[in-house]
Amino acid sequence: MNKTNAHSFWQETWQQFSKSKLNQWGFWIILATFAVALFAPLLAPYSPTQYDLNAILMPPSFTHWLGTDEQGRDVASRVIYGSRVSLSVGFVAVGIYVFIGIFLGACAGYFGGKIDILISRLIEVVICFPTFFLILVVLAFVGPSIYNIMVVIGVTGWTGIARLVRGEFLKLRQNDYVMAAKSQGASWFRIVFRHILPNAMAPVFVSATFGVASAIIIESSLSFLGFGVQPPTPSWGDILSQSRDFIDIAWWLTLFPGLAIFITVTSYNLVGEGLRDAMDPRLKS
Repeated sequence: MNKTNAHSFWQETWQQFSKSKLNQWGFWIILATFAVALFAPLLAPYSPTQYDLNAILMPPSFTHWLGTDEQGRDVASRVIYGSRVSLSVGFVAVGIYVFIGIFLGACAGYFGGKIDILISRLIEVVICFPTFFLILVVLAFVGPSIYNIMVVIGVTGWTGIARLVRGEFLKLRQNDYVMAAKSQGASWFRIVFRHILPNAMAPVFVSATFGVASAIIIESSLSFLGFGVQPPTPSWGDILSQSRDFIDIAWWLTLFPGLAIFITVTSYNLVGEGLRDAMDPRLKS
């Protein structure tokens, strides 16, 4: 795929994607969450770890937009800073498993034979383990921290990407431009990463978008159970966990972090579905 064709492909994809209002809403909400995470120190009215014993469990007001928790900390500030944790885990973890999945999937699809069989069996073995419980077991040994969560999600979530890339390589490796590159003496590394991989990336982008949403849910679930990001670092899951004892008298502790998770995850899923539909040639008019 040359630069002109690539530009045309992404231009058509964007045009198809933009036809849906839901896709546009999801896209702009994602950009908004990026802005919130990036400018958290400017947007947060208080420090997320600042205690105020005179403002314990206060409902939403002009002083505290989303209320305060059982230690007098501002919930709005904690939700804003919590977006940094969720997005960091989501993107770093997905970046790790996209890298692993692309490399192994490309090797399996390009070389075939024993390498394909070996990598395919490895994929099947990893898929057999329930991902969330595998992450819990690993974190029980290495200890909970944001870095461990990123790495563990990354090294356990690559199988879907690997299968997608392998399928695309099996389909593309016999194309004329690949044969031409081989006849000119190009190395396998150049053929794989310069000629075939750019044409196999469309489903990877779609899967990675869904993967960010999945990683955010996993991180929030781990933090809710106490295996995720440790206090006093704010996390959406940790705020929800601390709200369990006050759900009858402090509804805001559950509502606002829950909404943050729901809206963010839904936005990534909407964008993922929109990209999937926009990149499907059968749906393009």
